[in-house]
Amino acid sequence: MRVKAKVLKRKRSDRPDSFQNSIAGNGGGVFCSVHDVDRRKRAANHPGMSDIIYPRSPRETMDGWPHLPRYVDKIRLHLAGKLHADYQPNYGARGFDKSWLEAAGVTHAQMVEVVKHSITDGEVSDWVKKNVKKSAADKAAFLAGMLNYPAADDAEGVARLKMRKEQANIAHRDDIKNFVDYIDADEKRM
Repeated sequence: MRVKAKVLKRKRSDRPDSFQNSIAGNGGGVFCSVHDVDRRKRAANHPGMSDIIYPRSPRETMDGWPHLPRYVDKIRLHLAGKLHADYQPNYGARGFDKSWLEAAGVTHAQMVEVVKHSITDGEVSDWVKKNVKKSAADKAAFLAGMLNYPAADDAEGVARLKMRKEQANIAHRDDIKNFVDYIDADEKRM
C-alpha cells in the first residue's frame, strides 16, 4: 500500500548529502534522514537480521518478581501473533515461565486473561499485588533459584546449558554461568 505524505519543510542536516523531512499530520515533526531510510531498507533485507522481538531480560522485575516482565512480554507477543517459534515450547508451560507460575500460585490461563485485559504493565502489577500474596523472601528465593540454575550438581542441566551455548556460538563465554546469563547473552544484552 502506498501512502502519500505532504512535505511541510526541508532542512539541511549536518551531513551535506542528506535532508530531513517533517511529515504532515504527525503533530510536530518526525524527522527522517534519507540515508536512515535506505539503511533500514538494507537492514530489513539483510539475511543476518533477525525477525525476533526479544522479551525483556529475566533479571527485570515487576512488583519485586524477577522474570515477570519477560513473561508478560511473551504473553503480549503471543496474543499479537508475534511470539517467535523459538519461544513457543516454553511459553507458559516450561522453564522460568512455569517456575514463576508455580512460585506465584497462579495459572497460565489467569495470566493470559490479566494481560489480555490490560494496557499497561502497571495494570498487570496492580493485579499481581492484589492476587499474589507472596513475601519479599519468596521473591528473593525465586530469583536465587533462577540465578543458580543449573546447579553445579545438576549434570543434565549443566549439559543442556553447554549445548545451548554451543548452538548459539557462545561456548567460549566463561561469564555465562546459568540460564539467565545465557538468555541475556543469546538476546544480545551481555
